[in-house]
Amino acid sequence: MTVASHVEELRKKHQNLSAAVERAQRSPGTSDLEIAAMKREKLRLKEQITRYAH
Repeated sequence: MTVASHVEELRKKHQNLSAAVERAQRSPGTSDLEIAAMKREKLRLKEQITRYAH
């Protein structure tokens, strides 16, 4: 896997997770802990993207 394809895969995961966070925030059944965990994962992905892209 090339670096560019790896970064693209990370971006897709980040985008999908972002959509999941938005859905979870609108859903009254989702706990704050679940949302916080998704946001942490989203941040981790963003940090990886930044690391590989530079």
